[in-house]
Amino acid sequence: MGKSKFSAMSKRTKLAAGVGGALAAAATVAACSSAASSTAAAPAASATGSPAAASPAGGSAAASGGTVITTAKSSAGTVLTNGSGKAVYLWVKDTGAMSNCNGACAGAWPPVTTTGAATATGGAKASDIGTITRSDGTKQVTYDGHPLYYFSGDSGPGMASGQGSDAFGAKWWLVTPAGSDVTASVSTFTAAASGAAPAAPAAPASSPASSSAGGSWS
Repeated sequence: MGKSKFSAMSKRTKLAAGVGGALAAAATVAACSSAASSTAAAPAASATGSPAAASPAGGSAAASGGTVITTAKSSAGTVLTNGSGKAVYLWVKDTGAMSNCNGACAGAWPPVTTTGAATATGGAKASDIGTITRSDGTKQVTYDGHPLYYFSGDSGPGMASGQGSDAFGAKWWLVTPAGSDVTASVSTFTAAASGAAPAAPAAPASSPASSSAGGSWS
């Protein structure tokens, strides 16, 4: 009788242990499943955020602020303009890559300035584009060593009413793609399309010595 009682108790103990083990296993499976779901969700959030982080780079590139020098057709041949088709001039009084136009002169003949890298397109040569620093710290665009200017009397693209002026004691001339002054009479020209994207700068076709000739400065 004692042996039979012991045997029955042993069976109950084994049954309880089996039930407890099954419950523990089920809890372990549930915990693993929950952890796997959390881990799988993490990459999805990261992938969703990554395109937004990349967008500011494109915005800063678009706001470079560089002035474009291009070309237009006139009755005296091809002349330089800015990217909007506004005439640019050189001043005979300037000596080398230095501007002598300040104060009232700069008010009537505003320097062609840039806040980024100046570029060339059309028939303008990238190798002839440069800048100088004016006394007020602004960067003035040069072409073949000539500081460039606008004329305040030009009402818009295609106008060259400053051509041949001798204001402030020396002549103002339009500029050719070769960097020479245009001394023929020109009052209007056909401006290039406004807003055209600048072409990639081309490699110089000849030795840099060719640009040292400069304009006629007559």
